Amino acid sequence: MTGGWSPGEAGWWGSWFWGPDYDVAREVLQRGTAAVLVVAFVVVVRQWRPLLGERGLVPVAGFVARTSWRDGPSVLRWRCSDGFVVGLGWCGAVLAALLVVGVPQRGPWWLTTLGFLLLWAAYLSVVNVGQRFYGFGWESLLCEVTFLVGWLGSSGGGAAPPLLVLLAARWCLFRVELGAGLIKLRGDRAWRDLTALDYHHETQPLPGPFSWHAHHLPRWWHRVEVAGNHVTQLVVLFALFAPQPVASVAGGVVVLTQAWLLVTGNFAWLNWLTVVLGLGVVSDGAWAALGSWLVPALGAGSVPDGGGSGLGGPVALVVAVVAVSVLLLVLSVRPARNLVSRRQLMNASFEPFRLVNAYGAFGSVSRRRDEVVVEGSTARSPGPDDWVEYAFRGKPGDVSRRPPQVAPYHLRLDWQMWFLALGSPGTRWFEVLLLRLLEADGPTLRLLGADPFAHDPEGPAPRWVRARVFRYRFTTRAERRRSGDWWVREERGTLVDPVDLVRLRRLLGPPG
Repeated sequence: MTGGWSPGEAGWWGSWFWGPDYDVAREVLQRGTAAVLVVAFVVVVRQWRPLLGERGLVPVAGFVARTSWRDGPSVLRWRCSDGFVVGLGWCGAVLAALLVVGVPQRGPWWLTTLGFLLLWAAYLSVVNVGQRFYGFGWESLLCEVTFLVGWLGSSGGGAAPPLLVLLAARWCLFRVELGAGLIKLRGDRAWRDLTALDYHHETQPLPGPFSWHAHHLPRWWHRVEVAGNHVTQLVVLFALFAPQPVASVAGGVVVLTQAWLLVTGNFAWLNWLTVVLGLGVVSDGAWAALGSWLVPALGAGSVPDGGGSGLGGPVALVVAVVAVSVLLLVLSVRPARNLVSRRQLMNASFEPFRLVNAYGAFGSVSRRRDEVVVEGSTARSPGPDDWVEYAFRGKPGDVSRRPPQVAPYHLRLDWQMWFLALGSPGTRWFEVLLLRLLEADGPTLRLLGADPFAHDPEGPAPRWVRARVFRYRFTTRAERRRSGDWWVREERGTLVDPVDLVRLRRLLGPPG
């Protein structure tokens, strides 16, 4: 050595700070997260006005007025008009799309970092004021991962991704998987006796096109599903921190289990983002070995084995990554304690910036499926045959309609309808929904699958609306062969008696 060292140079520092075998992982983590962000911001554009806008089901202005910046930092506390939020959503979608195709990554590292930090701040601003419509674990997960991948540097800079950030991404995946596994063991007995999947495919919030088929698989297979879930989330995930290629194998196992969830359900971008994190564990060498095995004619030497980036890198990136890593380490204390706590919190944030969160899903499994069916009528005095059902985009309604594939798109209203059927508290939003249907409100109707009164000769708006509760179950194989239906339903009761526009306005009173 001829003269000192620089944090950006190879040597004793570079040998552990940089990860030259993770170029593919960086691309997957950054572009995959950006792709999810495109979807998330498109959801903002399409659903903000009817859900949280000025005439939304839960107007954000009232929430902002009665809460403070400490409750949730957000630029929408400065301005929350519909036009501003929709504009923010379009800007986020465009910037995320540029990151998907790799435009900022061709420049210096700070340009990529700035892009992801802007997206993190924008989406955090929406989540922190989104109330019940943004109260899902994958919202915090997207915020956390967006912040993380911005510090992976830039492929255009020639430097390898920082190992500390790659480890932070594994720590995030570890919490996602272990949190979900532990909440199941500590929760519903069905997870412990391996019977949870006897019900889950049928009773999950939004079944997918293959959920009926998954539900009718043999019971022994359902036991295998649950056992495999436990092994992955409680055992295999510890290998994420093992040396390669063991870590790559563990990441691959997580991806395979998540792929089964992608096929059998609609959980917005939860599974997609987890797949991205799982693939982010796989080394370039593992990709090369897999390619040689899949295409043996190429020969092992013909498949790139990583190492395209150097060990050196910008000093500023080194300093920034070390500072961010220390911050994340400090913020990880409470989430780590939560994992070992008997009173484990599910999908919780311990600080308002959602940088290190607690995760978990389906600590309990519903044994029966109830659905709230909304109907309208244009008759002056409607009889039993004068009611028409509103069709939602994703949730079960018409028994002959096959459950659709909607994920990674997030149907926020449909999810809240599932919680409503479970008896979740706070139903004013649903009453406002009925009011908007009586008003034939365009943005609200566009949240639904179709407007049954759009071409009604009596007018575009119903005179009455009501809500009934039905018990749904998948048809048996024999029932499906006879009728072609996917569901069987029977009425369980009335949630809202027939109500007209005047009475509903009087019941709701002034907005607030």
